[in-house]
Amino acid sequence: MNVELLQEEAILSASMSLSSMLQRPDQLEKVEQYKQRVTRKKTSVEAMLKTAVQSQLDGVISGLQQLQSALVDLGDIRQRLHEIEDCIQILPTLTESVKQVQEEHVIYSQYAVAMENLKHIFTVPESVDKTRQWISEGKLLHAHQSLTDLENSRDDLLYELHRLPNHSLQDKQMLKAYFSGVQQLSEQLGKQLWLVLGRSLNTVRKEPQVVVTAVRIIEREERADVYALQRQKQSGFLPPDRPKRWKARALEVLSDAVVERIEGNQFEERDDNKMWLVRHLEVTRLLIIEDLRVVKTLCSPCFPPHWDIVNQFVQKYHLNLSKHLEEVIAAGLVANEFVTLLSWVLQTYPGPELLQHPDIGIDPKCLGLLLNDETVEKLFNAYLNNMASNYNDWMQKTVEAEARDWRRPVVPESNGDGHYHTESIVIIFQMVEQNLQVSRTISDGLMMRALNLGLEQITQYGLLYREAINVFKSKHFEDRSQVPYFTHYMIAIVNNCLHAMELSHQTKTRYGTKSVDQTNAMSIANSFENLRQTYESLRTEAAGFLLDEAFLDLEPHFQDLLTRRWVVSTVPVDTICATLEDYFQDYMHLRPQNFEFVIRQAETCITRKYITSIFQKKISLKDERRDVAEKIIQEAGQIEALLAPALPSHSIGSDLHRSSEDAPQKAISALAEVVKCDSEIITLELINFIKKYPDVTQDQLACLLTLRGDFGRLEARQRVADLLSSSSKNESTKTTIFSLIPVPSSFFS
Repeated sequence: MNVELLQEEAILSASMSLSSMLQRPDQLEKVEQYKQRVTRKKTSVEAMLKTAVQSQLDGVISGLQQLQSALVDLGDIRQRLHEIEDCIQILPTLTESVKQVQEEHVIYSQYAVAMENLKHIFTVPESVDKTRQWISEGKLLHAHQSLTDLENSRDDLLYELHRLPNHSLQDKQMLKAYFSGVQQLSEQLGKQLWLVLGRSLNTVRKEPQVVVTAVRIIEREERADVYALQRQKQSGFLPPDRPKRWKARALEVLSDAVVERIEGNQFEERDDNKMWLVRHLEVTRLLIIEDLRVVKTLCSPCFPPHWDIVNQFVQKYHLNLSKHLEEVIAAGLVANEFVTLLSWVLQTYPGPELLQHPDIGIDPKCLGLLLNDETVEKLFNAYLNNMASNYNDWMQKTVEAEARDWRRPVVPESNGDGHYHTESIVIIFQMVEQNLQVSRTISDGLMMRALNLGLEQITQYGLLYREAINVFKSKHFEDRSQVPYFTHYMIAIVNNCLHAMELSHQTKTRYGTKSVDQTNAMSIANSFENLRQTYESLRTEAAGFLLDEAFLDLEPHFQDLLTRRWVVSTVPVDTICATLEDYFQDYMHLRPQNFEFVIRQAETCITRKYITSIFQKKISLKDERRDVAEKIIQEAGQIEALLAPALPSHSIGSDLHRSSEDAPQKAISALAEVVKCDSEIITLELINFIKKYPDVTQDQLACLLTLRGDFGRLEARQRVADLLSSSSKNESTKTTIFSLIPVPSSFFS
């Protein structure tokens, strides 16, 4: 420590402190106060230093005293260690001299054990017989006490043999052979206990003390196992037949009893009763409820709390029931057995009818699934495959039966409004609805999958329906005398198609928005759309066949149009109108929407055939051009008059806002006006015609000009080409009747 440096620092600090205190003249008056304050502070510091130094000195003195005392103690210890060394030098000779005493002590201890167990040794056969008798009499506690005494005697003797350095294996085997009956008694007592526990659910109702006795014996054996294992760790000796693990065996017995109760209530097979599975599952449900009620109320007091006997039984029923149901599934299910099992597993078992029953009150989430997801999915697929197979069989038979009905000499059935129909479409939708209701009892997810399958099957039925209709139509047109009511059944088919679309819409309203899975929802939406398109196209096709029947009779009369005979006669159009009017009376059996649809198709067909006759250029017009044009306009009006009463005042669907000017038959009058007009205004007339019918082709216009008789073919084509090239088609996207009419190839030859 540098004292001089400390003094300098002290002086510097004092100077700074003094300068801070005497910065103003008025502070000089307080110099005396400052001196007194510094003096008091100095005195206090000196006193503290004196105290600290004195404390340090006292500590040093105490330490020196302790060191002196330790030095004395070390000397004393050194002396005692020398004395001990002198004493232990004679120990080897002493050990040799007492060796004989040690040997005698071991022999004595063996004799002591033998004397202690002497009464048991000599009475082993008698004790074994007595214990066996108690077991047979059901006095299990007495039997177990006697068995315990015998086992203790045997184990003590074997333990003494084990302790001998050179014990004889022959002596050990002799002892085991002498006590062999003891192990047999243990096995007999165990069998009796297992018998009691196997019947515990019945025994506990009348004699709960028997169950309590069995559990007490098992608990004692568990403690004996623990003691034997602890002694094995210390000495390496383990008695025969230890550990017995009777508690684990007892739980196995309870599990076996559960399996027996579950499998034992199946009283019937499928051959005996088709409802065997329903009866079996219902009996199982009642049995589980009753057994678990007994476990909670009667068994629970008979078992120690650490056995957790209620949860043990619940787990064993859950696991063994799961295994049993998997065995039932592996054996094969048929028909409605899939529904029965799935509904029971997914709805009945975890619901208030079983696990959540008021007397049981078990949370299904604590147990997990009765059947794993993979097994449930396989059942779902098997159920849906079975459903699809039933659909396929039924649809094939239904189509065949309906095809036979079409050939009967009987008109189809009609509803209260006189509209023809057959029941096949209604039946298949009812079948789908029934399957949906059944599937809903299992799960909403399965119901939506069943819905998708049903829609696909109805669509498939539409394809089968189409094939049968085509065969029906082909055979009829080969010989029209074979089917007397072809028109009537075609009317019923058209009505069926519309009914299918309506039923599909109703089904979509009920079920189409219930799927929460986006992928599944898209699939179902696509299925609904495919079904609608299938039956809509089938309706159009069937309506075409219906009209084919009518127009097949009218074809000769259409061929007479625009001929020389037609110029002077009204027979062709009169006959066409009369025939169609007669067919329209039959078409009144169509449903209103179908009736309008068919009439619209007929309107288009008449117009198309009439215009085609105009384009065929069967006559050449010159001076009679105006008369022929007037006749065409008159007949167009006649056709319009025929169709007007048949069509409602307003249209449905895509024709909702169609004006009378857009009617197909108006094109006939428009063509007649072109034929009728003078050559000077033909260009203006053609421009107006093109604006109204933008899809008319160059060939059609050229054919029309040549029909007038005042244009040659080349001139007509050139005139039309120039006109089309110079005119702008503002309504080029509009489609009219002319898109359906080809120009005869003979016109260009």
